[in-house]
Amino acid sequence: MSGGDKIQGKIEVRLKWDPSPWDRPPHHLDIMATTYSADAPHGRPVYVVHTESRSPDGTINMSRHSETGLGLGFVEVMVMELDRLAPSFARVVVGVAIHQSGGPKFFGNISNTGVLVVDGYTELLKDDFGQVADATAATVAEFTRDASGAWEFHAMVRGFDSDPTLFAAEMGGTPRP
Repeated sequence: MSGGDKIQGKIEVRLKWDPSPWDRPPHHLDIMATTYSADAPHGRPVYVVHTESRSPDGTINMSRHSETGLGLGFVEVMVMELDRLAPSFARVVVGVAIHQSGGPKFFGNISNTGVLVVDGYTELLKDDFGQVADATAATVAEFTRDASGAWEFHAMVRGFDSDPTLFAAEMGGTPRP
């Protein structure tokens, strides 16, 4: 799927990366989701979900979190139930940020990175961050609500040079090209 595709149910965003070498500080990546109102779909986010947090209504939450990348396969997972999200929300943007402790880290410095976005058993996006290797954060997906209330998926892999806090503020501010 590439863009403008209707989604059916519960969305999962899965993230993986290899741990850092034993003599280096751990690589810590985080999935983040920002929500936008129908009145300001490209303005400030209404709220941000990240690290073991959840949305106020429980529709977006982290079901698995890693600070090191240790484990098999996808070590961090965010679950989004967009069909339960209040009608006042028109857009959700999902991204991944690298914590910058221990010096600058870019996607190209971390081995075996990958993100997978699925709708049930349907793969919406699979990416290794290769196209944003020089970035410290990246958006990966956008979900927009159409006039009928149905949600659509848009792949949106775009790199940023931001720490997680700044990234949360800027990741959904620019309209999709």
